[in-house]
Amino acid sequence: MDIRGAVDAAVPTNIIAAKAAEVRANKVNWQSYLQGQMISAEDCEFIKKFEIARSEDKQAVLTKEGHQCAKTFLNLMAHISKEQTVQYILTLIDDTLQVKTQCKNVLWTCLKIVLMNLHLHAAPITGQVFWSYQRFEGCKLHGTGAEPGTGTISPSESSQYVQCVAGCLQLMLRVNEYRFAWVEADGVNCITAVLSNKCGFQLQYQMIFCVWLLAFSPQLCEQLRRYNVVPALSDILQESVKEKVTRIILAAFRNLLEKSAERETRQEYALAMIQCKVLKQLENLDQQKYDDEDITDDIKFLLERLGESVQDLSSFDEYSSELKSGRLEWSPVHKSEKFWRENAVRLNEKNYELLKILTRLLEVSDDPQVIAVAAHDVGEYVRHYPRGKRVIEQLGGKQLVMNHMHHEDQLVRYNALLAVQKLMVHNWEYLGKQLQSTEQSTPAVAARS
Repeated sequence: MDIRGAVDAAVPTNIIAAKAAEVRANKVNWQSYLQGQMISAEDCEFIKKFEIARSEDKQAVLTKEGHQCAKTFLNLMAHISKEQTVQYILTLIDDTLQVKTQCKNVLWTCLKIVLMNLHLHAAPITGQVFWSYQRFEGCKLHGTGAEPGTGTISPSESSQYVQCVAGCLQLMLRVNEYRFAWVEADGVNCITAVLSNKCGFQLQYQMIFCVWLLAFSPQLCEQLRRYNVVPALSDILQESVKEKVTRIILAAFRNLLEKSAERETRQEYALAMIQCKVLKQLENLDQQKYDDEDITDDIKFLLERLGESVQDLSSFDEYSSELKSGRLEWSPVHKSEKFWRENAVRLNEKNYELLKILTRLLEVSDDPQVIAVAAHDVGEYVRHYPRGKRVIEQLGGKQLVMNHMHHEDQLVRYNALLAVQKLMVHNWEYLGKQLQSTEQSTPAVAARS
């Protein structure tokens, strides 16, 4: 499935177009805003001229007064809060976007206003704006005041609103530059937050569609690794009863494996899918028949890729994948003496990447099993790596383990206690060696004196 062949991606235009037509019919009395000193005479004059201009005349106005247009739109949105008027202004912005103009200042200002007003009273018209929007050359999202990571999309809002905004995002992320800006603004966390709130299947589809779009950019595949999208999607895949949701999850998984430029990234995604039991889910899905050929092709592709990865899977790969997923369980590697003897030092690789994840889980996880396994692993790392105690202390792991010695869960308390004992035993062994070294050097020093 490619972007051009995607379905169900658009904002529901029939509803939005009807809403936009209704808003356009209610003309605004700009003179009253001028008399109330809410807008300037300059802005009042321009907006009155612009709203009555025909399409071909609007192009001439924008060519001649593009700077004033941008300035007026910004001023109106900054000083007017009445819902009906804000919606009317956004319809004018929609009109502006449909006019062919080379004035990027106007186009960029329009997009900036749209992004800053993805809220309840503006959402339907915003959808219309994005529906008509094609592409703004050379524009960037950052610095606009749009904050996708701070609740632009919230499961607590009405279903119709959230789906409308999600539809806007689906359209926006078709543009490669905006994908990068969305990730840079921490928008992926916004998507995963929605998915983690047990939203309805339509919103699931829309949000996963956005992940699928992001994964078309090879460089973004590298960055998406830190957001744990694979566990989130695998959970939905396991529970999904809607074919469209299954289809888009499989397409997203395929993009992550197929579009990633680096072999290491592809392998990491494959291991994450194996860790999240995706291979078993694929085998079950493969037994079913689908009218959609994309589903069949994607299942075949994923089965082949994950099958190859299973054959190359080492115990350390398995451990690393499990740790990065944040879903620790008592898999065999944790209790394997051989594993820790051979691999404890490897937790130091990439500037202690895995150890930082381990200590982070001790701090933020509320799953007793995850905390218990993490505490156990800290103890094993310290026991098998001579300088492990110092590293764990520098990362704040020692205090985090000690905090869990009074946890309400018995298994957590037990493993935290064992880990602390290993930390202390290691300390006493070090102290003992120091004392022995001092005793041995004392006679030689005395002889020289």
